[in-house]
Amino acid sequence: MNNSSDPTLVVDTSYGLSIGMVGHEPLHEADSRQHVEKIEPFIARCVQDSGLKASQIKTIVVGTGPAPFTGLRAGIVSAKALAFATGAELLGQDVLEPQAWWDLERVPDASPRLVLALNDARRKQLYFQLFMVQKDGGDPRGGRVTALSDMDIQYPQTVVETVVALAAQHGGPAIAVDIIGHGAEKYSSAWENLAASGVNVGDVVDESVLHSDGARGLEIFAKVALQKREDGVPTPTDPLYLRRPDVALPPPLKPVLKVQP
Repeated sequence: MNNSSDPTLVVDTSYGLSIGMVGHEPLHEADSRQHVEKIEPFIARCVQDSGLKASQIKTIVVGTGPAPFTGLRAGIVSAKALAFATGAELLGQDVLEPQAWWDLERVPDASPRLVLALNDARRKQLYFQLFMVQKDGGDPRGGRVTALSDMDIQYPQTVVETVVALAAQHGGPAIAVDIIGHGAEKYSSAWENLAASGVNVGDVVDESVLHSDGARGLEIFAKVALQKREDGVPTPTDPLYLRRPDVALPPPLKPVLKVQP
């Protein structure tokens, strides 16, 4: 992936709150009810600790989900406002693909493997996407990440059925499937069903690259977006809700007065 020495800020509210300047340790807040109160002071503290001023930020990478509506909106709006005020370039990055890049570094085995990247969607559902990762033999941090499925939201058993079908097409029972992300332990019974279906379940890690790997995790997350920019791939900041909104247009009002002809 591409390297960049330009001052880069990461803002993500896809699961709790994670903010940091690339090259430095990020700050986290698990309570999603405190997003609004803590985003601004977290940004100020991270920029100050990096020895910079906000005006020196060149790039802002904002997490676009998939995630529930309220928390995700707070992070994206804050990142847009800061980019507008400072003139920094704003890049959007989903939170699932960096999980696969993290697993590529995390696992020493050079054999191809599958990564089921997750985020808890609540309501007994999961956001997910399946990837194949392949290490570059000459670079422990290099390799390829290929999406095998579209990003989606489903109940765990439907996720299992999707993985079983795709694993059969891309390596069969010998290929390992690592399950990475928030919700991995919560739905552990689903992965037992996955194994019972003949899939080789590897590591199950109930964490994200942003929360578990400190400054390096922040760097991985930002580099995915920076590489897309380098390759000319769009990096939209539109929020990825995936779930249909709960609100609906009300039915037309019924007339209460009869109009005489």
